[in-house]
Amino acid sequence: MNESTGVLTRFVLCLGRMALLSGEILRSLVTVRPRLREVIRQLHFIGVKSQSVVIITGAFAGMVLCVQSYLQFQKMGMGSMALPVVSVGMASELGPVLAGLMVAGRIGAAITAELGTMRVTEQIDALRTMATHPVDHLVVPRFLATVIAMPLLAALVVAMGILAAYGVGTNLYDMNGAYALKHMKDITGPIDLWLGLVKSLFFGMIISVIGCYRGLNCGLGAEGVGRATNQAVVQSCIIILISNFFLSLVLRKFFILMGWWI
Repeated sequence: MNESTGVLTRFVLCLGRMALLSGEILRSLVTVRPRLREVIRQLHFIGVKSQSVVIITGAFAGMVLCVQSYLQFQKMGMGSMALPVVSVGMASELGPVLAGLMVAGRIGAAITAELGTMRVTEQIDALRTMATHPVDHLVVPRFLATVIAMPLLAALVVAMGILAAYGVGTNLYDMNGAYALKHMKDITGPIDLWLGLVKSLFFGMIISVIGCYRGLNCGLGAEGVGRATNQAVVQSCIIILISNFFLSLVLRKFFILMGWWI
């Protein structure tokens, strides 16, 4: 009982500190001009250098989804519906989630390790002695870069997944390409794309806030940095998967209430 209470207490404290860090980021965005050169540098690291990972992930996820969907639909004589299902699934669900998981593993770990090393080597304390707020100088550029890059990476995952699925469906299973494209266009609407876009923005916020929080509050020494990096990746992935479910429910309900969902 005491152990469970301790875990719950640490969890609540962690959420509270992350909320405070989020408030500091918002305050900095409103009151301090971001360092544009650092934002661009982080965008190159987060966005450009992550393209190969998300391209491979999206392509093979789309191909696997196409194969499994076709095999199941073919039992009912509806094999041609496999590609529209892949299109909707990649646009609204799998695309942003897979991009978020890949970015969490690559970028979340890198942010935590970089900031954690700066904390261990007392570089962050040096910034404070020079009257430079670490959130303004270190956190905000990484936050902005991650939030900007995530929708673009998610769109890349979606595009590669659909293209790869189309290639598998038309070449391996002899689907009618024109027929499949027509149904993909009819079934996949703008709302599916907006759903994926909004999710990817939230996932970018989650990855950057958790990565920066763990880096700024890591333990001392190499062991502390390694533990913080592991915690950042695991927590980011878990929260992305959990939040994806609730975002799907809330956003779909919101779109229906606004009359945008048909």
